[in-house]
Amino acid sequence: MENPFAPEILVEAHGPVRVVKMNRPEQLNAVNARLHHGLARVWRFVAEDPEARAVVFTGEGRGFSAGGDMAFLQELRGNPARRRASLEEAAMIVTEMIDCPLPIVGAVNGPAVGLGCSVAVLCDIVYIAESAYIADPHVGVGLTAGDGGAPAWPLLAMLLKAKEYLLTGERISPQEAVAMGLANRVVPDAELMERAMALAEKLAKQPQQAIRTTKKAINMHLARGVRGPLEYALAAEYHSFDTPEHGDFVDKFLNR
Repeated sequence: MENPFAPEILVEAHGPVRVVKMNRPEQLNAVNARLHHGLARVWRFVAEDPEARAVVFTGEGRGFSAGGDMAFLQELRGNPARRRASLEEAAMIVTEMIDCPLPIVGAVNGPAVGLGCSVAVLCDIVYIAESAYIADPHVGVGLTAGDGGAPAWPLLAMLLKAKEYLLTGERISPQEAVAMGLANRVVPDAELMERAMALAEKLAKQPQQAIRTTKKAINMHLARGVRGPLEYALAAEYHSFDTPEHGDFVDKFLNR
């Protein structure tokens, strides 16, 4: 099938495994409007591929994703209608990853920040490179941690740890991410894709009805748990774009 999300998202076929790559390497895969649009829709696209059995999700270049592109955030700040549509899309990203019938293996090859962190930990199994880290700095830039962090982390990690790192925005090392329950294994950088592909190939060989229904049953806990918090947090994030703290941060970043 022709990939409608290129060039911001690449979809590569490797036998029954589909490798989905965020592809803005010069910007550390910071999420602009087109990449955001693709992240909301690529999961259904790969699931509709009759030959696909598993997915590896990673970033092109030396970063997984640096989070929201500042020019994109500035656009949302100045355009309430576009902002509302984008936050509806953010809800789609979370729910589509949870509902995707294919097992998704996250290969976190570098920094996974903000929305990048959210999509990393929403994968079904997460391998993180030794040189990588994750962080959700929404609060520090004046935004509610709406698109994944606040709704999902308490269901994946210890509640006290989730609050510590979401409220401070501090970096989480690969080892701490595993200890918290936000990643499965720390992998040497040079082995990350090989190990992720080997796992995806193993999952692709599992009986498909059994693996898909088991994933769905497990993710029902996550889907039910995020529903209310996601709705509230995204509504709060919509309004936090109008705060002076967020506006000052974006202006300083773009004018530096």
